[in-house]
Amino acid sequence: MSADPIIRVRGLHTQFGAQVVHHDLDLDVYRGEILGVVGGSGTGKSVLLREIVGLTRPQAGTIEVMGTEMLIASEAERSRLDDKMGVMFQDGALFSSLTVRENVEVPMRRFDGLDPETRAALADLKISLVGLPYMAGGKYPSELSGGMRKRAGLARSLALDPDILFLDEPTAGLDPIGASAFDALIRGLSRSLGLTVFLVTHDLDTLHATCDRIAVLAEKKVLVTGTMETLREVDHPWVHDYFNGPRARAATPSAAAD
Repeated sequence: MSADPIIRVRGLHTQFGAQVVHHDLDLDVYRGEILGVVGGSGTGKSVLLREIVGLTRPQAGTIEVMGTEMLIASEAERSRLDDKMGVMFQDGALFSSLTVRENVEVPMRRFDGLDPETRAALADLKISLVGLPYMAGGKYPSELSGGMRKRAGLARSLALDPDILFLDEPTAGLDPIGASAFDALIRGLSRSLGLTVFLVTHDLDTLHATCDRIAVLAEKKVLVTGTMETLREVDHPWVHDYFNGPRARAATPSAAAD
C-alpha cells in the first residue's frame, strides 16, 4: 500500500435542496488498499462514491483522483480517468437486452481499434477472471442468479483493466455462502491485479474479510478511519454500537473471545 493517496477529497460539501449530506468532508484513499465506507442511513455513502467517479457534482470542495482535480478537469482528462476507474453498482446494473459477454464488451466499444473477435475474447477473459463459467457469457441477466449477476457486473467493471475499483454494496442480497465467496474474490482480485478498492457496504463480514481500513461517515463528514480493531475503541455512540454489537463480534472471532 502506497503512502501517497490515489484519491484525495477535501472540504466536500454536498446538498440536495435544504438537505446537507456532506459538510467539510475530507478523505484519503491509498494506492493498493481496500477501503470500506460505512455509515448510517442517509449519510451519503453512495453519493460520495458517485461524486468521486464524476456522476454527481458537489457544491464545494476538491476531489483529486490520480493527481487530477476532477471538478475542473478537461474532457480529455476525464476520459483518461474514466478508463482507469471501474464501477460496479448494486445488483450489477447490467443491460437486460445484452448477454453477459455483450455487457462486458460495452466499455471496450469506446476503442475503435478492437475488432469484434478481440472484444469477445477479452470479455471471456474477464468473465473467467470473476469465476463465472464460459457458458455464462452467452446468457442474459434474467437467466442468471443474483450472485452470478453481481459477478457479471464485476467483470464489466474490470473490462478496461482499471487502477481503481468502486463497489456499491457488492454483497447485498447474497446468502452468507455467496457473500463470503464474493468477499474472497474481491480480496484476491485486489491483490493479484494491484487494484485500489473503494467499497461501500453495511456488511460487517465483508469489512472484516476484505478491508484494510474503514472510513465511517457520520455527522456529515468522515468521522474516523481505521481498522475494525481500532474502531472498536472509538468513543462515539454510533461507531461504538456498530463495531461492538453482536453482529460485529460474530464477524470478528477475536473480538468474540474477549
